[in-house]
Amino acid sequence: MPSDLGEFLRNRRGEVRPDDVGLPIGRARRVPGLRREEVALLAGVSVDYYVRLEQGRERNPSAQVLDALAETLRLDDDARQHAFRLAGLAPRPVSTRREQVSPSLLQLMDGWPGNPALVLSRCYDVLARNRLGTALFHAFTHSDNLLLNVFRDPAARAFYADWQYAAVNTVAGFRLATGSAPDDSRTLAILDELRATSPEFRQIWARNQARGKSAEVKTFLHPEVGRITLRMQTFDVREAPGQQLVVYHAEPGSTDAQALALLGSIAATREQVT
Repeated sequence: MPSDLGEFLRNRRGEVRPDDVGLPIGRARRVPGLRREEVALLAGVSVDYYVRLEQGRERNPSAQVLDALAETLRLDDDARQHAFRLAGLAPRPVSTRREQVSPSLLQLMDGWPGNPALVLSRCYDVLARNRLGTALFHAFTHSDNLLLNVFRDPAARAFYADWQYAAVNTVAGFRLATGSAPDDSRTLAILDELRATSPEFRQIWARNQARGKSAEVKTFLHPEVGRITLRMQTFDVREAPGQQLVVYHAEPGSTDAQALALLGSIAATREQVT
């Protein structure tokens, strides 16, 4: 039976074109990706050994073998780290305590009145948000989990200018983030719900992509201020491993900055009313 590592390698192999690694494409190819024997040759392992890795009959590759495969399959740092975790070569801490955000981080976030900010848990629960972060994602009502909102909240498809891109990125980030605690009960509950309710999630999850959040540009179609494009930066919270601080900002002087300022005013007014 294929292992998680085997499925991951097979999926990545299918996404690397022969010309990406200096091999001729040829006319006899039935699939666009690399053949098993090509991966084995490029990584310096026997074909039989690599086949056993994909089939799950070999489950304990060395770090040297994984490094060679990562180079062959063009894995970025996030995907390489994920492969090592699947092979049991990275620590996989599991915490059963309820996650909390430190008071000093909350104070820092509140000191950014012009920047939406969120703190996410390993399984993408929103643990904290500042006023503008709340206002930016005000349309979501399904849950306090970013992944569930993307797939289960009808507002998501109207909120993200490119919902498909947002969905693929969110799933890849979720897979990477939860790789260090795959047996966590909250993670398993989210996976069970989405596998049971969302065919689109099942299809994207089957791609086995693992990629963390990074500096990105995101466009939202906000119900109160219209189209708004923001830059996003993500930081690991070192004092709470697994937590991520996500901060958005607009280009100074742009119409997006004006829309963000308007959103802040709306949020302040809403707080006064309530």
